[in-house]
Formats: sequence, C-alpha cells, structure tokens
Amino acid sequence: MTTPRSLWNETSPLIEVDSALPSKVDVAIIGAGLAGLSTAAMLARAGRSVAVLEAREVGAVATGNTTAKLSMLQGAVFSGIRSHAGDEALEAYVAANRAGQDWLRTELAAAPGAIEQRDAFTYATTPEGAKSVDQEAEALAAVGLDVDVLEEGQDAGLPYPVTRAIRMRGQWQIHPMRALAALAASVRDHAGSVVTGCRVVSTDETDDGVLVHTSRGTVLADRVVVTSGFPVIDRAGFFARLKPSRSLAAAYRVPGDVPQDMYLSVDPEERSLRTAEGLLVVGGPAWTTGRERDTDELVRRLDEWTVANFPGAVRETWWAAQDYQTVTQLPFYGAMGDRMYAATGFNKWGMTNSAAAAVTIAGDILGEPVPWSLSPHLKLRDGAEFVSAQAGVAASLVNGVVRAVTGSGDLAEGEGRVVRDGIHPVAEARIDGVVCRVSAVCTHMKGIVEWNRAEQSWDCPLHASRFAPDGAVLEGPAVAALERR
Repeated sequence: MTTPRSLWNETSPLIEVDSALPSKVDVAIIGAGLAGLSTAAMLARAGRSVAVLEAREVGAVATGNTTAKLSMLQGAVFSGIRSHAGDEALEAYVAANRAGQDWLRTELAAAPGAIEQRDAFTYATTPEGAKSVDQEAEALAAVGLDVDVLEEGQDAGLPYPVTRAIRMRGQWQIHPMRALAALAASVRDHAGSVVTGCRVVSTDETDDGVLVHTSRGTVLADRVVVTSGFPVIDRAGFFARLKPSRSLAAAYRVPGDVPQDMYLSVDPEERSLRTAEGLLVVGGPAWTTGRERDTDELVRRLDEWTVANFPGAVRETWWAAQDYQTVTQLPFYGAMGDRMYAATGFNKWGMTNSAAAAVTIAGDILGEPVPWSLSPHLKLRDGAEFVSAQAGVAASLVNGVVRAVTGSGDLAEGEGRVVRDGIHPVAEARIDGVVCRVSAVCTHMKGIVEWNRAEQSWDCPLHASRFAPDGAVLEGPAVAALERR
C-alpha cells in the first residue's frame, strides 16, 4: 500500500517560507498549522515580531489532513459539552467558535479557492444515532442556534435513508492548504518568519524571556505559543488529560451527481461527506492511535461503504488525521504560566477551534482579552473520564511490554513487528526491500510502539507519538527519534 497523501497536499499551492531562524522575537509559535499561522497573522499585524517554528512542513499534520469543515454544526459535540460541563461552558464554546468562524471566513474571502459556503447536516441511520441527533438539537436550541429538523422520510440529499437529521444553513468548507498559504503570506508580509524543518526540543524560562531550543538553533522569545496538536512543551499536564484519536478520510471520483453539502453522521460508526476538487471526500473509521493493528482493514471498509452507497466510486487518494479530546470535552486555548500558551483538544473541529484559539491567545498577548472562558471546574463525570483514559494508557504500557516476542522469518514488504534483542524491544519493518530496525521504546514516556500497517509508521499507544520506519518523529509529544539498532 502506498504512503497516504491528502487531497489538500496533492492540490496545495507553493507556500513560501523563510530560511533564517531569528535570534529574538516577541512571540515564538510552535506549529505551522491553522492555529499557529492564524495566531501569528493576528500578532504580526498588530506589530509584534513573530516566528512560526515548524518541525516538518506547513500543514504537515492535523490541518493538512482534516476534512476541513468550518461549521457551527459539529456532530454531537454540543450535547457532549453540555452534559459534561453545562450550559455556561457550552455558551462560551459557541461564542469562541462563532468568533473563530467569523474571523477565518473574512480572512479567506479574497483567497482564491480557499473557502465555499455550504449547508451542514448532522444525521443518523440508526436508532442510537437518532437519539444523538435529538440531543444535539436540544443543545443547539439551548444556546440559540437555529437548525431545521428533518424527520425520517424527509429528503436530506443523501442516496440512502436516514432516521433523523438536522440542517444548519450557510456554513463553510475550506481548502486547508490554500488557507495556510494565505495566512503564511500575511505573516511574512508583516515582517514575521515561518521557518520549516525546525523542531522545537525544549524551552528554558529566564529573566529575559523564554529560550526556545530547536534543531536549528535557539530563539529568545518574550512569549511562546504551542499549537502542535499534543503540546510538545507540556507545562499543564496535558499528557494526563488528552485522549488521542486517529481517523481516515479518502477522496473518490464518483460518476453522476453527489451531495454538495456537508454531512456528518452520529451513528456508532461515523461517516463524514463533503466535496472538493470535483471529488467526494468521505471521512471514516476512527481509532485510538497505536491501539489498532489492522489499519489497512479500516481503509478497505471505507472503500466498501463508499462503493456500496455511491456505485462506481473510485478512490483517488486517502489519508489520516490525528486529533485530541480533553476529559472535559472542551478545548484548551490559554495560558500555561506567565509566558507560555497552548491550544489543543479540538476534538476533530479544528477549523473553528483553531481560529477561536488564535483570537483568544492573540487577544491575551495584546491586552485585549476575549469575553469567554473555557476553563470550568472538573465534574465527577470528568474525573471518571480521566481515570478511564489513564487506565487505557496503563493497559497499553503493560500489553506492549508483554507482547514483544522473539521474531523469526522474513518480513513481508510493508510489514512491521516488535521483537526482543536480549532485554531490548526492537521495532523492525521492511520498506522498499530494506529492513529498518529501531528501538521500540517511545522517546516520550517509554511506551512500546505498534506498527501501523496502512500508514507504515510506528505509533505509540500511550500518548500518540508517531515515528517513521527509520525512527524519525512524525507527530505527537515526542521530540526525539527512536534510536536506530
């Protein structure tokens, strides 16, 4: 199976970046995704000197692999927040997301091919899903958001029957790489820097600011904003309160008409639909990173579902995205101390939340605080979610140690396994006829990595760090590569 590559990366414009790493800035931003570049654009326009530091390429991780819906209709998110944190927290979430949506759609209005208006649907095909749709409609009504309720039998514009659906008119979908290109250009037009191939490995706070140590040198910053998905600089214990999730998406060429609006099911197995570049984009199965061995089977199941519902569909490309949810189900965008900020926990709704995080953090740095707060106290149910999440981490740690076995026989092309070399777990994989052998111990918190056959990567089941077959860091909280054996 070929290495996945998103439709957005396949059709991305050239994004110009900077070669030189500045020695001193007002604000260093870690991560050149939508949250990082939006924050940088706001601060640079306000006259702050800004450097965006990206370990790989612009949009290499979450933003470049999303389904890219800029929508206030978000599946079952509103009802989830309401049940976990209450109406006041939900109202704050709505205010933040609406501000983020308004800012980004205004920002992208003049960027060719970056944004399109569409209606958004949340729907169900099962009784369980219908109950979730009803709960979401109640949560939306509680915060004054209008939707049309479609009962069973009413036309939702899909080629298969639905048991319940709600529609929110006038939402937006974007081409995320064109959006990043516009934002990066704005940052650089206002004297900011966007530096790629620059991995942040640590920070030190001093009387003069924060020393940001990278693979290309050190930057002194007055403030640091971490927008790397799972914060690579964790000053707030995110490793203990974030739950990772990885999900598939694919683009298909379909003969005949396809639905032109945005759709998300809330059935036990979710499906997401939208169009882009003349193709149907289908989002599919999700799994906890590092805890699913048959990832290639998930791709096959997504193909089967699409062909069954859109006869003649032919897959053009596929990819996967990683996101994180907090135990409170609320995103975090705010301070981690006096000089550092973080944005994470977007729970698969990174388009609105990235922009909302930027508005929030930039406002704080500029002395223009926003009127919402997303920091409610933990409730008993959230404590249970915390215990459950950490139990999963502990079980994965034990299982990883136990399952490492002595390997024998040749590996097939594209296959990987964890074996023992004496007392040391070793991860070995055959790629392009060459066997790569690296330590199987994650450099973040010592989890034993699992082979992701579909994406040909080593994934850690503890906190979702991911590594290439040769041990290079792909994403997650890890900043050091797996040791070569």
